[in-house]
Amino acid sequence: MRVTPTALPEVLLFEPAVFGDARGYFFETWQKSRYAEHGLPENFVQDNVSRSQRGILRGLHLQEPYAQGKLVQVLDGEVLDVAVDVRVGSSTFGRWVSERLSAENHKQLYVPPGFAHGFCVISESALLAYKCTELYHPETELSIAWNDPQLAIDWPLRDPVLSKKDAAAAQLSAIPRERLPKYNS
Repeated sequence: MRVTPTALPEVLLFEPAVFGDARGYFFETWQKSRYAEHGLPENFVQDNVSRSQRGILRGLHLQEPYAQGKLVQVLDGEVLDVAVDVRVGSSTFGRWVSERLSAENHKQLYVPPGFAHGFCVISESALLAYKCTELYHPETELSIAWNDPQLAIDWPLRDPVLSKKDAAAAQLSAIPRERLPKYNS
């Protein structure tokens, strides 16, 4: 397995070893001790699956408190997956990274607690699976506007399909700092 820190070093890109032949392929999507060797000591408590069509953008989401770390992968299709550092006091506050995750490249992106997460579908449809380090607590969920000019995320879509919640999301600067996660050095 190859592990690469992104421009935000806590956000990690995992490329599992894929063993394939004419019959298909095999790879491990998670093994606690192997991932822990590469800096992922988290205990995952919930697995989620999300299917979306081309042009759908989900995010940017986070929980505070009960921040979730997420290990995201695509089982079918392709997405642009985005992580944004929203930890108050972090030297990279407001910075983001993105990775193309697909069924073909088998890459996984680890989005740590304290980061907002979102993705947009760039294939006909996409099936995502992701492991979470904390249970879902809807009463603590925050949404940040996908097109926040302060963040200036380079999405490959200009007019995405959004949920009502995501269409009404606030810009990062409008969210009171006490509602955001704090950076712990």
